[in-house]
Amino acid sequence: MRTAKQWFEEYAVSHQNETNQLIHYICVPAIFFSVIGLFMSIPPTLIKNTFKLYNPLIENWAFVIGVFLSVFFYLRLGFWYFIKMIIFILLAIAGNNWINNHSNLLIVSIAIFVIAWIGQFYGHKVEGKKPSFIKDLQFLLIGPLWVIEKLSSKK
Repeated sequence: MRTAKQWFEEYAVSHQNETNQLIHYICVPAIFFSVIGLFMSIPPTLIKNTFKLYNPLIENWAFVIGVFLSVFFYLRLGFWYFIKMIIFILLAIAGNNWINNHSNLLIVSIAIFVIAWIGQFYGHKVEGKKPSFIKDLQFLLIGPLWVIEKLSSKK
């Protein structure tokens, strides 16, 4: 099992170009946010029937999958990484809930997802290196944490 430092070092290899990094600071959180929105767009029938009390902020597929990923992926990287990602996931759920109350969440999520991925691939074209997730899909989970770590270390 790789440590967080090993994941970040390997991820950084294909993210050296300043333009690509800037694009990633915007597009990685946008993709993560849109995926949360896509999960929230799945009808929560099973969740509603299981819990019998419907609260859209916690009884949705994004919350279930987000907590599952956090517990089984981010927690093994470290407690503070886990806390940072839980906060990010909860903020994304709250933001997507707001969008859902004011617009069509599915359409907005698809639009953000497509536009952000176009940005990502453009950034990698500028970088001249393939995205890390082509080598290992777990880098799709490392990307948001890498961005949080890079932005929180900038002074």
